[in-house]
Amino acid sequence: MQIIPVIDLKDDLVVHAVRGDRANYQPIHHHSVLSASSHIEAVLAGFLEIFPFKRFYIADLNAITGTGDHQALIAAVLAAHPGIEFWLDDGRPLSKLKSSVPNLKQVIGTEAQQAPPGPTQHDYILSLDFKNEQASGPASWFSESHYWPSTLIVMTLHRVGSNNGPDFDKLVQLRQSHPDKRLVAAGGIRDYADLVRLKAMGAHAALLATALHAGAIGTPELENL
Repeated sequence: MQIIPVIDLKDDLVVHAVRGDRANYQPIHHHSVLSASSHIEAVLAGFLEIFPFKRFYIADLNAITGTGDHQALIAAVLAAHPGIEFWLDDGRPLSKLKSSVPNLKQVIGTEAQQAPPGPTQHDYILSLDFKNEQASGPASWFSESHYWPSTLIVMTLHRVGSNNGPDFDKLVQLRQSHPDKRLVAAGGIRDYADLVRLKAMGAHAALLATALHAGAIGTPELENL
């Protein structure tokens, strides 16, 4: 199972995401043993010191909430790290997908969608977003699974940074109903035991931030997966 570190960007800094309460996110260095700075390059360096990650997830929270964006900053990061693949959620609708740089994959998050899903010629990753146990976004994105791409992020926003554990039940349900999809667990992962359980359930990958920054999951655990 692959571990994908998460970088949440807000107002030019990497922030500590907790339960989807974006208005109160604080700079990550206040909560991290990996980096003394909240600038993205410092945080990336901190992650790469503990493990040679080949893939990162970036959430542009300003773009998602309609309060600006980090397009220039993200473009610079992609150019500086051509050997790393970045998954980017910037709140764009499916209709705004376009071919991009080789090491960028676009994430379409259901919470930001207004229109229903449909066919597209562009490859993307779908984030099925849930908050407070409810699906977040138009119902059609959850029911019309014939439009889903091959990789699905199961994003439980209310569990992010909560230390409450992943939503195992939701992951089991999706694994059983869509065995052909690659599932990526996101939200609430606490420790190595959670990762082992997710791997046994058939999760393809897991998005991690808090457990890495807190040191709860480090090099030995990552090397054992």
